[in-house]
Amino acid sequence: MYRKTLSAILAIGMVLAPGAAVYAESSNPSPHEIAKIEFDNVIKKQISADNMYQTITELSKEPRAAGTDGELKAVQYIANKFISLGYDTRIQPFPIYDTKVNHVYVKVEDSDASEKPRPFTDSVSKKVTAPLAYVGKANPKEIGNVQGKIVLIERGDLTYVEKLKNVIDKGAVGAIMFNNTSPGNNFGQVGEGQNIPAVAISKEEGLKLVEKLQNKVIEATIDINQEKIEKTSYNVIASLKPKQENDTNQIVTIGSHHDSVPGGAGANDDASGVSAVLELARIYAKTPIDTEVRFITFGSEERGLVGSSYYAASLPKDEVKRMVSHFQMDMIGGREAGPDKPFGGLIMYTIDGKKNLVTDLAATSAAKLRSEVIPYGQLGRSDHQPFHDLGIPSALFIHSPVEPSYHKPTDTIDKISKDKLQQVAEIVGTSVYQITRLDTPALPNTKVAEDLVEYPFENRPVD
Repeated sequence: MYRKTLSAILAIGMVLAPGAAVYAESSNPSPHEIAKIEFDNVIKKQISADNMYQTITELSKEPRAAGTDGELKAVQYIANKFISLGYDTRIQPFPIYDTKVNHVYVKVEDSDASEKPRPFTDSVSKKVTAPLAYVGKANPKEIGNVQGKIVLIERGDLTYVEKLKNVIDKGAVGAIMFNNTSPGNNFGQVGEGQNIPAVAISKEEGLKLVEKLQNKVIEATIDINQEKIEKTSYNVIASLKPKQENDTNQIVTIGSHHDSVPGGAGANDDASGVSAVLELARIYAKTPIDTEVRFITFGSEERGLVGSSYYAASLPKDEVKRMVSHFQMDMIGGREAGPDKPFGGLIMYTIDGKKNLVTDLAATSAAKLRSEVIPYGQLGRSDHQPFHDLGIPSALFIHSPVEPSYHKPTDTIDKISKDKLQQVAEIVGTSVYQITRLDTPALPNTKVAEDLVEYPFENRPVD
């Protein structure tokens, strides 16, 4: 492999592309002029926002929560689209788990708690009775002797997993955590191997227990009976390989997630991203390339990046070494997203907040296509995370701050902007093309040209 600067990549061989003949008799066309006509004819003009809008219409007819019939219908729709385009397509199933709670209660002394607690261990069915000890926010310095005891923990400062680790390390046999701000008890999380019974209660209930413990020793009981229910979610993977004589032996991946939140149509989150994946797949199916392109839609993103993590873990080491970039599109069509932000609020998020091959190419493409500068920022929360963790240059393309209908039943097709769909598909499509074109050299995994457009870092929250 060898490398050239991006300006050289943009200039080399452009006259061989469709439309370049326009410049054949002109005098000394600039690389920018040649690159612009290349983009217009090879990728940009082929993108149809109407196609993408129609895909979103189909996918958002019903919720697509992971493990439901709605997700399976979406998976079949997406797979059939890839197959019709001639892609080597496979559906990758993987297990996900729901928990059915048969009963849960907390008894203090001889009285049941005045509210129903919520278990936040999904794999523990156990009854334990022991003295109750208040440990504040479970900082190691304030825990004390809790060997064989149930601990009462206040929410805040540390993560739930850290709190439980600290008390389990000291010998606690159960945990009751109470809220520290808002009402309710819908919070809590355990880590791998944290298998003591743990429940969440409200702030009001927790403070009552703290007061009782000031005057006497209290015995408490936690009783949880629940069962784990296995379901199946899916990734859809479509691959297009170059002819052997042109193959650089590298791989570019383009992704989105197809699942929605339960009860939500998920038009923008993330049928919009899927629509761009399918539209670019349509274009690339008839575009000569020298690099394998994989189009992937992930399941169970809304459950914590489960599908993309499963896919990343399943990759052979040789394929990981050959992957040079991952472009993730999530919520790219929200008309009301990114209010008062330039470029409709489009931003590129990386996991470590650093520029990489993906952001460099996309920023340059945006500058040439739309004379705009896209900022980059730092954010996880989407399926670029597992690729970054494998050392693959990755970025999330999203309009932020997100719209008011985020994760609500009102995330519907009427709130989709065709211009935003077109915008992101153009930028991602042309960025990928700079890697996959027949007349560009193989790009290295770790470096890209230094003479790129300047684009700023922005510390912008997504919601």
